Amino acid sequence: MFFIVSITSIYSAQMYLSPTLGNLALKQAFWYFIGFVIIFIIIKINNNFFYKYAWYIYLANCVLLLGLLFVAPDINGSKCWYIIKGIGSIQPSEFMKISLILMLAKTIDSFHKKHKKPKLKDELFLLIQTSIILGIPSILTFLEPDTGAVIIYFIITLLMLFISGIRPFWYMLLGIIIIAFLSGFLFVYFFQQDLFIKVFGSSFFYRIDRIINWKMGSGMQLENSLAAIGSSYLMGHGFNNTPIYFPESGTDFIFSVFASNFGLIGSLLLVLIVLLFDLRIINIGKYTINRIDKYITVGILGIFIYQQIQNIGMTIGILPITGITLPFISYGGSSLIAYMILIGIILNINNNKNKKIGY
Repeated sequence: MFFIVSITSIYSAQMYLSPTLGNLALKQAFWYFIGFVIIFIIIKINNNFFYKYAWYIYLANCVLLLGLLFVAPDINGSKCWYIIKGIGSIQPSEFMKISLILMLAKTIDSFHKKHKKPKLKDELFLLIQTSIILGIPSILTFLEPDTGAVIIYFIITLLMLFISGIRPFWYMLLGIIIIAFLSGFLFVYFFQQDLFIKVFGSSFFYRIDRIINWKMGSGMQLENSLAAIGSSYLMGHGFNNTPIYFPESGTDFIFSVFASNFGLIGSLLLVLIVLLFDLRIINIGKYTINRIDKYITVGILGIFIYQQIQNIGMTIGILPITGITLPFISYGGSSLIAYMILIGIILNINNNKNKKIGY
C-alpha cells in the first residue's frame, strides 16, 4: 500500500519537478524492487549476522560520514551525499540510523547480561558508552549539516535507554542538563547574535531562526502546501492534478501532493495505513522474548513515528519545516533502502519472537 501511494504521489509531483531529474516514479519503483530483494536476503541470513558485526557496521558508517566532509559535493549548502555516476546519490546518514540502533542494542544488551542488578555507577558507565556511540555520528552529521538526522539519532538513543530500564534519576538529570543548555543556547541566540554566529556560523544561525520563527514567518513553500491541501476538500483534485507549485514536492512535501490529489478521505486512509503499520511493529516488539530484539524494535519504531508526525505536521503548518521525509512515501533511494533493511530486521524479529537467540 505504501508502494502504491508513493508511486502515484511521486508521479503527480513530477509536473513541477525538473525534467533533468528523470522519471522519479520509475526510479522509486526500481528502489522498491531492490528493497524487496534486500528484505529477502536479510530473512535468509537472519539478524545474528547484524548483531555479530554491529561494531564493524557502525564504524564503516562513521567513516562514510567523515568522508562526506572532504569529498562530497556542496549541494544547497550541505555535504550530505556521495554522488556515484550511473547510480545517483547515497546519503550515509540514512544508514547510520540502522548501525546506531544495532550498536546501541548490542551495548545495552551486553550491559544487562553482565550486570543483573546494576548499581548507579554501572549505569553511569553505560550512559558514557552510549553517549560516545551517539556523539560521534551526531557531530559528523551536524557538520554536513543535517540537523534532522541528528534529532533522530537522539530520539533513537533516548527510547532505547528508556526501554532498557535504567533508573529514573538519569532522566531527571538529563532534563536538568537539557534545560540549562537550552537556556544558555537561546540566551546567546537572542541577545548575543554576533557571538552565536562567530561560534556556530551563519548557516546554523539561519537554521535555528527558521525553526524558532516558523509560526511568525510566511514562506511560499508552506503557504502553497496549505493552499493545495485546503482546496482539495473531501475527494481532492484528482490523480496527477496538483493545483499549485511548492518546492520539494517529491520528497519533503509529498504528503501535500497526495492530500491535494485525493482530499481529506485519501489523507485519512493514508494516516490509517500508517497507524496500522506502526501498531503491527508495536505488537511484534511486545511479544518478543529477546531483550536485544525489544531494543531494536523500539529504535526502529522511534524512527518511523517521529518522521511520520514531523513530516505530516510540517506540511499542514503545525510543526517547523525541518526537511524530514515521509517513510516509504517520499522519493529517495538511500532512505527507502534503509527502511527496507529495517523491515527485514523486524520480520526476522517477528519470526524469532518466541525463540531465544544468541550472537
